[in-house]
Amino acid sequence: MAVCNYQALVLVAFGGPEGPHDVLPFLENVLRGKNVPRERMLAVAEHYQRFGGVSPINAQNRALIAALVAELRTAGVTLPVYCGNRNWHPLLADTLRTMHSDGVQRALAVFTSAYSSYSSCRQYLENIEHAQRQIGADAPRIDKLRAYFNHPGFLEAWTDRAREALAMLPANERRTVRVVFTAHSIPQSMAANCRYEMQLREASRLVAEAIGVLPERWQLAYQSRSGPPSQPWLEPDIVDCLRELKADGAHNVMVVPIGFISDHIEVLYDLDTVAQQAAEQLGLRMIRAQTLGTHPRFVQLIRELVVERMSGTEERPAVGHDSAAHDDCPAGCCL
Repeated sequence: MAVCNYQALVLVAFGGPEGPHDVLPFLENVLRGKNVPRERMLAVAEHYQRFGGVSPINAQNRALIAALVAELRTAGVTLPVYCGNRNWHPLLADTLRTMHSDGVQRALAVFTSAYSSYSSCRQYLENIEHAQRQIGADAPRIDKLRAYFNHPGFLEAWTDRAREALAMLPANERRTVRVVFTAHSIPQSMAANCRYEMQLREASRLVAEAIGVLPERWQLAYQSRSGPPSQPWLEPDIVDCLRELKADGAHNVMVVPIGFISDHIEVLYDLDTVAQQAAEQLGLRMIRAQTLGTHPRFVQLIRELVVERMSGTEERPAVGHDSAAHDDCPAGCCL
């Protein structure tokens, strides 16, 4: 294998508070420069405080890094794996300083989102550039791994998670279950400048086909919108979707949070709390597929992307109607 001179891998993530006193400073980082009323920020803070002020994303990212180190070794790749966050410690600038001190000059980055949008891709690139400017001309060069929404490993891992959830239902009720794939909503103005919605719909279609769900029995819904009511965001909201399914005669609903890699607060609160309560009030049985976390096939796919980039191979595995995503994002991508 002809290996390029990459010296590290960095997991680029959203970040989250590690305790009650971190919640407000974390949310202030998230909302800096955005026109969000303080009342809304305090309401979201309560979501975190329900879980002790700790976001599960941190422990899950640490577990993913440990699994990645072990998986990379299976391919003879001994890269150290760092973590850098947008909104909370370890912040990207601090991580890049550590990498620089460790002698890392060139690294690969994997983002904790499989899809293309401003907030899930372009903004992370801007975060990296901002961190590099803080360090100066000697800052490590970072090359992003491609978006992986249609990578076979991503879809196989989600198919496995969906089958695990289906197994929670009695065998005679699995054929009639309604399936709702969910992802974080974004403003329609942002969605118009990227392939986020199309990529989500394609990934959902492929997983639905893999588990034998007919097209008329699954749909894509959104959750966790945070903008003012006057600003159009992607719809339908998951709770509205549940109401519509109940009116259509549904009894069982399986929610697959395909837009999330790990259990963010948006999964634990917006799905496991708000949506679950809504389902119970409607008389629906709602089950949820687990997020990928450290699913072995998901960890393996990251290793495959690393080896793909290091070896310089032209082969780019992808499933479905779309081709593999580009390695380097064009300047006008995901504005």
